[in-house]
Amino acid sequence: MIETIGEAVHLEAMRPEHVDAVHRIERDIQDFPWTPGNFRDALEAGYGCWIWRDGEVIVGYGILMIALDEVHLLGIGIARNRQREGRGRRLLAALSARARAQGAVRMLLEVRPSNVAARALYASAGFGTIGVRKDYYPAAHGREDAIVLEAGLR
Repeated sequence: MIETIGEAVHLEAMRPEHVDAVHRIERDIQDFPWTPGNFRDALEAGYGCWIWRDGEVIVGYGILMIALDEVHLLGIGIARNRQREGRGRRLLAALSARARAQGAVRMLLEVRPSNVAARALYASAGFGTIGVRKDYYPAAHGREDAIVLEAGLR
């Protein structure tokens, strides 16, 4: 089970006017970032799209797709200059609490095997490997597999 650690995270629903700021974070922290159109599509699809502000500055975001009793974490990010402060763990816990409040009992996500920091975060938050999706992600030279992770939300 994912637990909240440290200060509370107050999530705010992402709106279209937040997309550019969220995309700047995404572009800075991902080698193959979502496009602004991907974020707008998630909003239009009705996914749980959330931002985390520190004052007026957006410092993190998360995208959840809830279906029945499970949630798929489609994206999560913390601004590079705000990383290594425990914010990723707190954001993950806050997103999990949102999903749990909507009836989800487990969370799924994919992560690149090469993303050592994210894999360590997810492992420390109680995620376990349940599978591999071959050639899931674009990579500098071809494709990279995705490790599929799961954690309970109860």
